[in-house]
Order: sequence, then structure tokens, then C-alpha cells
Amino acid sequence: MNSFTREANLNHLNDTEKIWDLIIIGGGATGLGAAVDAASRGFSILLLEQADFAKGTSSRATKLVHGGVRYLAQGDIGLVREALRERGLLLNNAPHLVKNESFIIPNYSWWDGVFYTIGLSLYDLLAGKLSFGRAKHISKKTPLNVCPAYRKKDFTEALFIMTGNLTILGWQLTWRKPPLNRAQPCSITLK
Repeated sequence: MNSFTREANLNHLNDTEKIWDLIIIGGGATGLGAAVDAASRGFSILLLEQADFAKGTSSRATKLVHGGVRYLAQGDIGLVREALRERGLLLNNAPHLVKNESFIIPNYSWWDGVFYTIGLSLYDLLAGKLSFGRAKHISKKTPLNVCPAYRKKDFTEALFIMTGNLTILGWQLTWRKPPLNRAQPCSITLK
């Protein structure tokens, strides 16, 4: 069934013979991602959403696909390794959904440079072959030209890092593309 009308969806739900392998409640980034993954594995999916896909929190979140660099500072290396692996697999398996995003981290002291260099080198090492690209030192001139709003006083150097950005529109379009149409999305307002 290819119709996305409320009436068609409700009629499809009234089929008492239909058995769903998986019912997912919530059509945000996580719900859509889980549904796409399960449907691509051949499961029969019912995705229930009360409003519109990716309308709630997913429409307002940053959608960065990062490897949990902040957890590295907390010493949770296992979590960082797992997050980096998942991030890399997402880029390899769904490059149409993830784009490379670059950031500049300004350093305002000698210690900042050492701290971030060691931390991000470990981060890159943990990412291994699933890395989005290694962190690089850049002179203070480049970031100040690119972003003149950086505080110039005590600015020593900067690091250039790369991570990913997930496109929610990409999830929505993937959801509607064959061969994933084995899944049945339902956008139903619950009253």
C-alpha cells in the first residue's frame, strides 16, 4: 500500500489478519531510523506517529552524528568506542543521510592545545578506519579570518575537527523509497 492518507492508514490497521513484526511509536529520528533498519532486514513494521514525521524534538535538535567526545573527557572509553563505531557504520551504510561537518575549536592557552590534541588524537585512534577525518592543528590566522567573532585576546591556535550531520529529510525520503515499502508508516492523530 503506497497511500499515506489517514483513511487508507486506518483501513490498513483494521486488517485483523495482519501481524506486525515490530510496532514503533514515534516517527522522529530514532523511530524512523529503527523502522528503516528493521524494514531493510525484511521485518513487517508499523510506525505510529501522532503528528508528522520528525516534527517534534527531531525537528529542533542539532542532529550531529558524533562519537561522544565529551564522554572521552569523563573516561568512558567503551561508550566512545561504541558511538564512534555506530557513527562510522552510519556513514558507510547510509552516506545519503550523513554529511561531513567541520568545526573549529579555538584554544586560548597552551594547555588547551595540549589537552585537545591528546584527547582528539585518542578519539581519532578509537575511530580507526571509521573516522570522518583526523583532527588538525591550524594557525590562529585561519580561524580568525573565518570567524572574526572569536576572542582575539589570548588566542593561541585552533583545532579543526570533523564529525557528521544527519539529515532528517534523508530519513523521511529513505522511508518512502523502495524496497523499504514493506513497512507501513501511519501518521495518526490520537484523540
